[in-house]
Amino acid sequence: MSAVLSTSPRVEPLPAQRSQGYWASVWLRFRRDPVAVGAAIAVLLLILIGVFGPWLAPADPYQASMMKRLKPIGTEGLPLGSDELGRDMLSRLIVGARLSLFIGITPVLVAFVVGTVIGIVAGYAGGPVNTVIMRTIDVFYAFPSVLLAIALSGALGAGILNSLISLTIVFIPQIARVAEAVTTQVRGRDYVEAARASGASAFTIVRVHVLGNVLGPIFVYATSLIAVSMILASGLSFLGLGVKPPEPEWGLMLNTLRTAIYVQPWIAALPGVMIFITSISFNLLSDGLRAAMDNKG
Repeated sequence: MSAVLSTSPRVEPLPAQRSQGYWASVWLRFRRDPVAVGAAIAVLLLILIGVFGPWLAPADPYQASMMKRLKPIGTEGLPLGSDELGRDMLSRLIVGARLSLFIGITPVLVAFVVGTVIGIVAGYAGGPVNTVIMRTIDVFYAFPSVLLAIALSGALGAGILNSLISLTIVFIPQIARVAEAVTTQVRGRDYVEAARASGASAFTIVRVHVLGNVLGPIFVYATSLIAVSMILASGLSFLGLGVKPPEPEWGLMLNTLRTAIYVQPWIAALPGVMIFITSISFNLLSDGLRAAMDNKG
């Protein structure tokens, strides 16, 4: 028997394979998508311009000169021309990026936190709690976003703070519905049932088992709302319900330049071009994140 044992071939253990983490695989899929990477770079550049705009602007964005009113692009040392008051358009677009991004991103961030909490509570609790919360949310969700934002801003009054409050209220129901849907799916998983059977508290289950599995889809959806938020914020400023002159904000600049569209159409369109570029960048980034976080991708 000992001879048999000594002559039997030795089986070498297979090399251990490192299991790639979920977020590592998400990052790998994301960076393989050139469109998503390009959108991420564009968003990063826009954020950097917003942060360092006052130092990057070649001129004072508030300095007016009626002698330079509506100068064409590339004349008199004005790379992008001047607006209806003779102010440097390039400087106003650069400095305006900070305020435009701020009023576009802040409502989504606040709504992401509040809506996620509301949706998780409704989804995990279920029953009458879910019914009361979701039917209350449906009252706000029933109105179109544009009309609801205009109505709330009109009721609260013009101003940046009121615009932020209005847009936050608009986005909370949308994010809460997504959070409730994904939480309801996760609540029935085996690992949640096992944690509940082991005697873990509801707070522990939500914090350990539910939160990490629902934040991804909610975050991706919230990212897609940033483009909508910027468009709505610009629309409020265009209607006079948001930022007030002389602040350089892209929606307000569109409003003040609307009378110059027949004189200098290219200059009048520049704020709209910036809104379009920013919106499409956030949309493409959101699509890239959604594809990267899809396990089937």
